[in-house]
Amino acid sequence: MGWFKRLKDGIQTATRNKKEAPEGLWYKCKRCKETSTMKELKENFLKCPQCNYHVRIGSHDYFDLVFDGNYEELYPDLISRDILKFSDLKPYPVRLEEAKKKTGLNEALTVAKGKVNRRPLVICAMDFTFIGGSMGSVMGEKISLAIDHCLETKIPLMIISKTGGARMMEGAYSLMQMAKTSAKLTRLAKARIPFFSFLTDPTTGGVTASFAMLGDINFAEPEALIGFAGPRVIKETIKKDLPEGFQTSEFLLEHGFLDFIVDRKDLKERVSDMLTFFDN
Repeated sequence: MGWFKRLKDGIQTATRNKKEAPEGLWYKCKRCKETSTMKELKENFLKCPQCNYHVRIGSHDYFDLVFDGNYEELYPDLISRDILKFSDLKPYPVRLEEAKKKTGLNEALTVAKGKVNRRPLVICAMDFTFIGGSMGSVMGEKISLAIDHCLETKIPLMIISKTGGARMMEGAYSLMQMAKTSAKLTRLAKARIPFFSFLTDPTTGGVTASFAMLGDINFAEPEALIGFAGPRVIKETIKKDLPEGFQTSEFLLEHGFLDFIVDRKDLKERVSDMLTFFDN
C-alpha cells in the first residue's frame, strides 16, 4: 500500500504524484503528448523537440527572440478602466486585477522598441494569457501611439497577433479600435513606412477583421488558427462540413491570405531580411 493510495477521483501512484516533478521542469506536448524538459524546449526556440509544435508564448518571449538583446518598453503605464461598469460572472475590474496578478502584465498588448541585426524596429505583441489577448481601448491606443512613434522616427512597425478578438467587457469601445487602428495604419502606408503583420495561434475576431490583415507583409507561424469566427461557429451557421485544415495558416497561405509561413527558429532572420528589403 506504500506505492499507491486510493482517492475519491481515482488511484494516485507515487511515481505520478505532481509533487515529484516541480512545475516548470517538464513540458508535455499538446500535440504529440511526448515529454521534454523545459531546458530542451527553450533551446529549441520554445517548440516541441519531438514534433516541432509551436508552443504559445508571450510578448516578452518574442522580444527576446527577435531583438538583438536590449529593448525599451513603450507606454507601460496605460491600463484599462471599467468605463461601462460591466459585470458578468465577475466584475470587469476583478478580471483585470486577476489577469495582472496571473501574468505580471498591465495589459494584453506590450509595445517595445529595439534593433534586429542592428536595424531599428517597433513591435506590438499580444499575450493570450491576459483575458485571451482581447482587444480593448488600451490595446487600440497603444497601437495608435506606436504608429505615431514610427511616423516620427521613420521606424518600421511589426504587430504580433495572438488573440480571441474584441474585449466584450468594453462593448462598442472595443469595436471602435478596429476602425481606429486601421485608419492610423493608412497614415503609415502614406508615409511609406513598412508594417509587418505576424499572425500566431490563435488570431481571431476583430483583430483579424482589422489590422492583422493590413500588413505590407502578412505572415504566420505554422499551424496557427487564423479566422474571424471559430470553425465550430461557422460549421453550425452554414450547416456544412469544413475543408480539412480550414483556418490554419497553411490553408490561408494556399488561398492567398498570407505571404509566407515562418518557423520560429527562423523568425529573427526573416524579419531582418524584410527590414533590409524595405530599406533599399
